[in-house]
Amino acid sequence: MDTPDRAIRSVVIVGGGSAGWMTAAALANAAPVGCAVTLIESEEIGTVGVGEATIPPIRTFNQMLGIDEAEFMRRTKGSFKLGIQFVNWGKEGHAYFHPFGTFGRNFDTVSLHHYWLQAREAGKAGPLDDYCMAWAAASAGRFAPPVQDPRHVLSTYDYAYHFDAGLYAAFLRDYAEKRSVIRVEGKIADVALCARNGFVESVTLEDGRQFAGDLFIDCSGFRGILIEGALKTGYEDWSHWLPCDRAVAAPCASTPDFTPYTRSTARQAGWQWRIPLQHRIGNGHVYCSKFISDDAAADTLIQNLDGTPLADPRFLRFNTGRRKKIWNKNVIAIGLSSGFLEPLESTSLHLIQAGIAKLLAFFPDRDFDPMNADEFNRIAHSEVERIRDFLILHYHLNQRTDSELWKYCAQMSVPDSLQDKISHFRRYGRLIQREFDLFGQASWLAVHIGQLNIPERVDPLLHHRSVNAIDWLAKLREALQGSARQLPTHQAFIDRFCKAV
Repeated sequence: MDTPDRAIRSVVIVGGGSAGWMTAAALANAAPVGCAVTLIESEEIGTVGVGEATIPPIRTFNQMLGIDEAEFMRRTKGSFKLGIQFVNWGKEGHAYFHPFGTFGRNFDTVSLHHYWLQAREAGKAGPLDDYCMAWAAASAGRFAPPVQDPRHVLSTYDYAYHFDAGLYAAFLRDYAEKRSVIRVEGKIADVALCARNGFVESVTLEDGRQFAGDLFIDCSGFRGILIEGALKTGYEDWSHWLPCDRAVAAPCASTPDFTPYTRSTARQAGWQWRIPLQHRIGNGHVYCSKFISDDAAADTLIQNLDGTPLADPRFLRFNTGRRKKIWNKNVIAIGLSSGFLEPLESTSLHLIQAGIAKLLAFFPDRDFDPMNADEFNRIAHSEVERIRDFLILHYHLNQRTDSELWKYCAQMSVPDSLQDKISHFRRYGRLIQREFDLFGQASWLAVHIGQLNIPERVDPLLHHRSVNAIDWLAKLREALQGSARQLPTHQAFIDRFCKAV
């Protein structure tokens, strides 16, 4: 017997910005013939647009779309990112680097950091950062893509981008519209639900135009017009673990210090980001409103800019957490509508990308089998909870006593899933992996050590090794620094390959 055609024939994306246009571009690239994609957005509704730093998987997303890196960098006025420097996080006057890549190059079943711990105990080791190729290049202001030869230390790092998020959305809009995505200008005034099953049937704009669809993607930002406004999905609040609830952002003029990395500097009631682009520096102050006023937060930001401010400060309010369901009925939330984790580790655009990847992996038909939605939600919840734990780690492991925020974070209880990782590392220096961990062992290692969670013991296998850790680490540091000097400066590489017009 012939089965009826149950294929999705129409997808309606509500909202533009990075989330909407990344989703539209991915669907335009991957959706089957005969599936119409419509994106509804209003120019009157501003996008958040402060997230300008990314992590390496964004390169996979762009490659999937067949985007040329040099053109993308020119169009978005982008720069390169080798990691994040954290200043004053563990304690005042202390800094460390979270690299994209590894520390050294593993040569043994015993991890490098145990050799470093042994040399440190003897007073013969520099900071852990000294044994990382990403930091050797970043601290010297140099950049080139890693080499492919795994025997070379220049293969041991990775990279991501800084770019103007508004220009990226415009770039992807151009990409999507060339591939038949239809953009509709307008504000949504009403959402119609099916009386039989509660699914979204259509949305109506303020001018009366109505758009029906089989599948709806909610990219409407914090408002969550469909996932929350229409379907009342509910929200799981994580502000007791991630207490910062506001941000103020302001760009400033560029300076000669064109760093190929993001900088995060802890302040009294939060932290400040610095993101260098080709045409300006992006800056913002993420803070907890319980411990500082909006005016004082803005003053802190402006007083700590490297260059002349280029715009008035913009404020943003948020509540860290996630929707109780990311996929509910025939609505999938992507981006800020699905929840929000503050921008500490540049994961906002990645979570959009991860949502799109799951959308394509579990793309439904019009039966909307609940089994698909359940698995989608299970994976989505696990992914965001692992990232949540990584962010909490930065706050909880601190030795600052100068302000109420930092004292609160040091004393707060943390999720069991994170406490297990902290305890294992503190006892034995062991890095425990969990399902759907976005950040790998080098990332967790950088933050554990950077936040001064120094292990009490080394791997017992180390006592059965004959390697001279002090000599080996000295040679490694020399090799990394020598290799970094071979690279062009960050500015020179951009000027040669991808300078914005």
